[in-house]
Amino acid sequence: MFNTDDILADKYQLKERLGQTATGHQTWLAIDKLTEETVTLKLLAFSPQMQWEELKLFEREAEVLQSLKHNRIPNYRDYFDLDKDLGGGIAWFGLVQDYIPGSSLQELLDRGKIFTEEETYNIAVEILEILIYLHELNPLVIHRDIKPSNLILGEDNHIYLIDFGAVQAQGAVTGVTFTVVGSSGYAPLEQFWGRAVPASDIYALGATLIHLLTGISPVDLPHQDSQIQFSDKVNIAKYFIFWLEKATNISIEKRFSTAKEALEILQKKRLIISSNYSTNKLIQPDYSRFLVNKTDSKLSLDLPPKMTYKMGNTSLFITIFILAVITLAFFPFSLLILLFVYQYFQDMRVVFLEKSFRIKRTIFGLTYQSINASNDEIIGVFLYGSSNNHQVKLRIKNRSYIIGENLKEEECAWLAKEIQDWLYYHGGD
Repeated sequence: MFNTDDILADKYQLKERLGQTATGHQTWLAIDKLTEETVTLKLLAFSPQMQWEELKLFEREAEVLQSLKHNRIPNYRDYFDLDKDLGGGIAWFGLVQDYIPGSSLQELLDRGKIFTEEETYNIAVEILEILIYLHELNPLVIHRDIKPSNLILGEDNHIYLIDFGAVQAQGAVTGVTFTVVGSSGYAPLEQFWGRAVPASDIYALGATLIHLLTGISPVDLPHQDSQIQFSDKVNIAKYFIFWLEKATNISIEKRFSTAKEALEILQKKRLIISSNYSTNKLIQPDYSRFLVNKTDSKLSLDLPPKMTYKMGNTSLFITIFILAVITLAFFPFSLLILLFVYQYFQDMRVVFLEKSFRIKRTIFGLTYQSINASNDEIIGVFLYGSSNNHQVKLRIKNRSYIIGENLKEEECAWLAKEIQDWLYYHGGD
């Protein structure tokens, strides 16, 4: 049909065929003879086998691309048609865009690449930024075919979104289209019902990211209640797993409603919880002395002394000296004195980070216990005790650490749940 070095529309010299479909689509690498720049040329054959809807989609793609201005979407250059004499007895339509040097994510997957959490996170951010632009246009633009083969990792290490052949451009009120398009495994259920919404692109993005992380196409991963099951095949932070699960929820109502919301939550690594979880959340009792400081990257638990003191180094030295003298003078009662000091002047600080935790205990500002360990060593958070003497124990592989002691049951349960929840959603890779 067409051959290398053929010149189309008097200016585009074909150099390499990049792809061809059975329905008459061809994609070529070409040279714009007027500018000597490399371009991508998409061709559609208006053959008897072609559905009329295919031409409508092709024309819509050209129309939409002409209106887009985004540095991660290849620029529209030209749209033309060829008469039958030039096209081998068939009319052809051509769409020209800037060429983006690089490899598609599908090509990288086919070469055996499994993407790291950091790489996948960065890809997610860049695609969401593109989707924010598309979805906030008036009328909004829904891509409807986000998948690894339509994402190019450019030589500049940025992600580019290509192939707007399934694009839907319309007002945001109904979101209805009668053209069923999309790729199996990436397109959500509502899209196959002919109703695509911005959240449909978010689903496709989530499914794409899961493919990058696992190396397995979403259609080949196990599904439960139409939900992609992937968490046992990745080693990533729990917040990212939860984000991906929400992005690919079968229910539109439970998915991120906008790309902007999805990006904000991803970047802030916010804790996303269901309504059931929210209603069952334990509240810190009013009498609790724990000071809690919780962010997406750190959980701090401070338990100040029961008896406060303010003293400089000299006063501290004198106090310790006096206590030592009293302990020696009243040796039979020394144990009681030490217990009194331990109970009323102990200060404890526990800090959980994304990959590690530390416990520090001091008396009169002097550290007598300092623990640093990896979150990977944690086996669980347990409750012990009876009556009003409850404890929270952090169990690691070779021992346990008491975080709260002499607690009431209500406070002990709250403290354990606070630690468990933070570790589940934030701690570890």
